[in-house]
Amino acid sequence: MRTKSWWSRADDRLLGAVLGLAVLLVGVFGVLAPALGVVGLVDPVDTREVETGTTAPVSGTVTDAAAGHGMTLTGTHQADLAFTDPDLGQRLLLALPEFVGSLLLLLILALLLQVARTLHGGDVFVPQNARRLSVIGLTVLVQGVFSPALLALTTQALVSGTPLADRIPFSATFSGEYVLLAFLILALGEVFRRGTKLRADTEGLV
Repeated sequence: MRTKSWWSRADDRLLGAVLGLAVLLVGVFGVLAPALGVVGLVDPVDTREVETGTTAPVSGTVTDAAAGHGMTLTGTHQADLAFTDPDLGQRLLLALPEFVGSLLLLLILALLLQVARTLHGGDVFVPQNARRLSVIGLTVLVQGVFSPALLALTTQALVSGTPLADRIPFSATFSGEYVLLAFLILALGEVFRRGTKLRADTEGLV
């Protein structure tokens, strides 16, 4: 049984416009632009912030040797790894973490848009929303765990076999906030699932 919704058509359009704009911005700047940079149609990503694991500056000998590989490292503990003229493989490794993270964010936004559309009908406790929230929670968890690992792995691939390999250790920074948010969303999905089941059982008694 459907109830009258407090969610108006204007609210529906406004939220749809906001989420649509977010999808557009993420798609253009997070997916399309890096992809075009990889194939060389626009200026590619050529710099990455890395952790050197030391507060000592890079020595002149290491800097000169790295420059011979088209690389420069500027900074101490938090440093910028820059490429003078990255080749296709380097451009791909530099863009891959942002590209994958943006795809995951697009999935989350698309699912949120589908959940929001059920507000207009006043019937949010539906099995589809429970599944959508579960997928969103798992996607956030993947983003929090896989993205930092991918960033560290691609950084190691970029410096492997170069004089900077010993200066840039494998380092992945995981955020507890992402894990907490993921479990909160998964818990909300379980609330929706139980609410849907309870409503179905109640309607069966009428």
